Amino acid sequence: MRFAMACNCSYQQSAPEEQEREDYLHITDSCDCRSCRKIRSGNHPDIRQTEPSGAFIRIAQIRELCHTLGMKPYEARTRVVTIANAQTMNPEAGNALLKVLEEPPDRTVLILTTIQESDLLPTIVSRCPQIRFSPIPREDLETLLVEQEKVPQDDAAVIAALADGSYSKAFAMNRTRWIRRRNWVLRELESLMGRGKKDFPTAHVLAMAENLSKNKDILPDVLEVMKTWVRDLIICKYAPEKLINMDWADRIQEASHALTITALLSKVRAIQTAQKHLRSNANLKLTLEVLMMQLAK
Repeated sequence: MRFAMACNCSYQQSAPEEQEREDYLHITDSCDCRSCRKIRSGNHPDIRQTEPSGAFIRIAQIRELCHTLGMKPYEARTRVVTIANAQTMNPEAGNALLKVLEEPPDRTVLILTTIQESDLLPTIVSRCPQIRFSPIPREDLETLLVEQEKVPQDDAAVIAALADGSYSKAFAMNRTRWIRRRNWVLRELESLMGRGKKDFPTAHVLAMAENLSKNKDILPDVLEVMKTWVRDLIICKYAPEKLINMDWADRIQEASHALTITALLSKVRAIQTAQKHLRSNANLKLTLEVLMMQLAK
């Protein structure tokens, strides 16, 4: 949004050429010109954002966008179009966008956001310059949570570690009481992975899979928590000071001694496979049952 404002702000037209770029971008936050007001309120006709419809960005959305881009901008000096979570474009939608990426319309900037480029079609990646945004340092996130959200220091440290460098994710986790949910997930994993093969908890496995399948909205975050647990069991063997779930350090150390690196790496791969299957809209309950069985081995 700030980029779109910077491209279209009326202040920029009247600002002296020697105006520092950093000063100008700071001014856009509070600029009261007509263009900036419309962009901030989401009412500018030439500043568009395309988001997933359900789990995917579909070809109909991209076709509608391409049709709009075939016309001149209505009033913007620079039309800015954002395709958020571009990795959710199905192959048909991605291919429909290629021509526009190859020859962007005049006075138009297209921005595709994604977590990692490997989730995009190679033909899309090859047509786009890439700008990488580094994760926010854990200490900075912790400070923001304590100072702005009044989160207790111990909870802020946990959330900052789990947020993986994401400002918005850290604040969302705090507001949804994510630590309580994480503790439940870790207790269940500790139970599953702490059993021996002779006491294989089939009923427990199926019950946990059933429980998770009823909470589809939070499932991506749950799987990420599972990965942090297994990751910590591995890291604990070499650098225990680098744990993510530091408040579980004693229990992580105990669980780590009982499992080999080979076994732990196979569990990481199992979680990654489940994540891939769920992104591909595979059978939810079956995917979770298979994952829980693999984690319990």
